[in-house]
Amino acid sequence: MDLQSLKNITKFISLIGLGLGFFFLIPLGIGMLYQENIYDFLLFYLAFMAVNFAMYLSVYKHPFDMSIKESIFAVNLIWILLGIFGGGALYFTSHVSAVDAFFEAISGFTTTGATIYTDIESLSKTTLMVRSLMHWLGGMGIIVLGVGLLTILNPSGSLTLFKSESTGINIEKLTPKIKDTATRLWGIYIALTLLDALLLFLGGMSPFDAINHAFSTISTGGFSTKNASLGAWADNSFILWVTTLFMFLSGINFLAHLRALHKDWSGYRSEEVRWYAIIFFTLSIALTLAHTLLDHDSLWHSATHAFFTISSILTTTGFASIDYSGWAAPALALIVIPMYIGGNAGSTAGGVKVIRYVVLFKNLFAQIKQNLHPNAIVDTFIDGKRVTGKILGSVHGFFFIYVLTNLLLALFLFACGHDFLTSVTAAIACIGNIGPGLGHVGPADNFAFFSDSEKIVLAIFMIIGRLEFYTFIALFSREFWKKF
Repeated sequence: MDLQSLKNITKFISLIGLGLGFFFLIPLGIGMLYQENIYDFLLFYLAFMAVNFAMYLSVYKHPFDMSIKESIFAVNLIWILLGIFGGGALYFTSHVSAVDAFFEAISGFTTTGATIYTDIESLSKTTLMVRSLMHWLGGMGIIVLGVGLLTILNPSGSLTLFKSESTGINIEKLTPKIKDTATRLWGIYIALTLLDALLLFLGGMSPFDAINHAFSTISTGGFSTKNASLGAWADNSFILWVTTLFMFLSGINFLAHLRALHKDWSGYRSEEVRWYAIIFFTLSIALTLAHTLLDHDSLWHSATHAFFTISSILTTTGFASIDYSGWAAPALALIVIPMYIGGNAGSTAGGVKVIRYVVLFKNLFAQIKQNLHPNAIVDTFIDGKRVTGKILGSVHGFFFIYVLTNLLLALFLFACGHDFLTSVTAAIACIGNIGPGLGHVGPADNFAFFSDSEKIVLAIFMIIGRLEFYTFIALFSREFWKKF
């Protein structure tokens, strides 16, 4: 790595760090408001800001122009540093071990929602806000936030950063500058958060709980302020349905929301959104019927918790309104299905993403048609546009890596002595950034029982899942390091 690359990466990381520090004034303010002991956290925060400010001063005159290789390296590095910073904040506010703090921070920033805390309600308000804020910042993507802040970034540099972080198949620019697009996306993100918090407050939550749960909902993260998650409001149908709605909205491509602001509803009519809605309603209705018939609950109770649960798992939020691990086997089978799907590309949700399944199945039927009519030219189309061979290759490659990675992590956990159901669903939950699984990592459980080495491995796989594999795997390519 030459000096030019080092300065580019240093400038990027320092600006992200300073931006992150600005937002972390919120939990510091919460600590002061509730008169909690935040002295250690404050010292850590000041040291962090001083280091980032010194880094920025050392390169602030340096012209900023990041190459694709530099942006990929920076994106990978920043997630490790986020784990260290967030872990430090949790270490000094809740006094857990360094490994536990790192795991929780990575889970927070990647919006996985898997937690090591066994008693959430014993945590300080400062710690609870740190956890929710990590979700909220990680939800839209810390790199997109960086693109919005880095006004000195040139178009090519910002585009490479946006591509490296953003989910899905490709990136669609709706404004002339990608920085402007990122800024407007954050505007929508903030507006949805405020609206959700307001409705939750009107529904009966305290202002603190409403803000924390809005942060976790819009980011599809899943951290709660209660041990029972949203089950603490299990009898409040209004809160559960509001949360169901906002989880569903957050699982939609935010570019569709951005188009809607310009009175362009085509984003909501896309094939991905249509299939996302079909999957959501089909699974929710099926789970409602299964829960009603097999567990003998009322139709309204079953529908409320079924729609909530499917919305939570499909969007990889991970909230729980009820301990569904005790439901009948057919109901549990329906809950596992959305774990393998995820939300839309360009949303805050994790998982495989609906668009990839649309591409895979359309290409499958195209191949069948090709076999039946060997001389015909059969292409795959999405929303009337031909899917290129490059995209098809990328989707198939992603699916192979996704399945292989889940298998390797599940086998690792199984070899460590954990039961099969826990191993498989913990792997899916971490790589898909879902949070809860089944077995010992069910909705009423946590990840505290894993060993330190297992937690580090799980945290790394959370990052890999958040970066959607290719950005991480590129680091192990000879071509990547050649002339870097």
